[in-house]
Amino acid sequence: MKMTPERPQKAPRYGRSDRSSGAKWFWEIDKVLVILVAVLIAIGLIAVAAASPAAGQRLSGEGTTVAPLYYFYKQLMWIAVAIPVMIFCSMLPKQTARRLCLLGAAVLLACLFLVPVVGTEVNGARRWLLSGFAQFQPSEFLKPLFIVAIAWLLSLKEKDPSLPVVPLSAMLTGVVAILLMRQPNFGETIIFVSAWVLLITLSGAPMKFLYMLGAGAVAVVILAYLFYPVATQRIDGFLFSEGDTYQVESALRTLTHGGLFGVGPGAGTAKFHLPEPHTDYIFSVIGEEFGIIACLAIAILYMTIVVRVLVRLLAEEDKFLVLAAAGLVGQFGLQALINMAVNVHIAPSKGMTLPFISYGGSSMIALAIGFGLLLAFTRRNPHLASSNYSVTWRGLAR
Repeated sequence: MKMTPERPQKAPRYGRSDRSSGAKWFWEIDKVLVILVAVLIAIGLIAVAAASPAAGQRLSGEGTTVAPLYYFYKQLMWIAVAIPVMIFCSMLPKQTARRLCLLGAAVLLACLFLVPVVGTEVNGARRWLLSGFAQFQPSEFLKPLFIVAIAWLLSLKEKDPSLPVVPLSAMLTGVVAILLMRQPNFGETIIFVSAWVLLITLSGAPMKFLYMLGAGAVAVVILAYLFYPVATQRIDGFLFSEGDTYQVESALRTLTHGGLFGVGPGAGTAKFHLPEPHTDYIFSVIGEEFGIIACLAIAILYMTIVVRVLVRLLAEEDKFLVLAAAGLVGQFGLQALINMAVNVHIAPSKGMTLPFISYGGSSMIALAIGFGLLLAFTRRNPHLASSNYSVTWRGLAR
């Protein structure tokens, strides 16, 4: 009797025995972070749908007729682009991601130099290159790539302690800050400088240096108030209610109008008095229609993402990965914090979007790149990760 050899069975797709790049990505990616960012994107779609009629009415008042859900449909389009970009970035090998970030940071820094010369002016600020559908904001895309570049630069000190990496990183940050202040873009300047301070702190800068840096920061704020008109106007409006405080006051009124549980989806009326209900002040629209409880839940969601990444880095030994991931999630959390602080009138107006919730093409794609890089740098082999955590906690117990 002739025996036919058994055919080897194929490993189930994305099973633990599958060695394809897609399966490797599936098992190494932080699925909790993926779920959290998916929730943020879903909340953003609902919020943009709520804010779209108010934003469309304002645009219609300027002589252009738009549909009530115009911005909602455009946001769907941007999300359809952003999600594949995020997945692509998250699948990059760590070394490849680092090299691409260094190259991209150099290109975007050159674009930042071009903005004052050939940039497009919108609402009194020159922050964009090109026009129409192809218009983009170089500073938005530079943020995540700049953080990775600075993290790489600071990590070189571990290989050669004689390298002047801190002064070099300070010079680069200073150049970016000067270019942003010229636009003017005070909010983004704060983000870049704060990210740099976070990175040099994590890299082990001496406390004496950090104290000097703090004193220098106070001096810079005072000088900005005295000689930088944009900072003077924002600070006076916030502290003394001088000048045009209509935006922040309208935002606070809108946010509190809904009480604890909101007036209901689509039933908000105060949002029609907001200047940018779908971008800068979308948090207030959420407060009016879904309540302060919903706003608190969103704040907790951002905090959970930040804490999740920092806890995940406890077992990481590669200094570059620690700095890059901590810098990326720090920038992400700080941007969310500033936007929410402006909406509740405890910070001056900055013109900054709420990550993954506010409407915007440049903002959405840039955030997708940054979060994709964050997912790439926090990818872990599940078997190695569990052993590393046990070693870390045993070390702490001693």
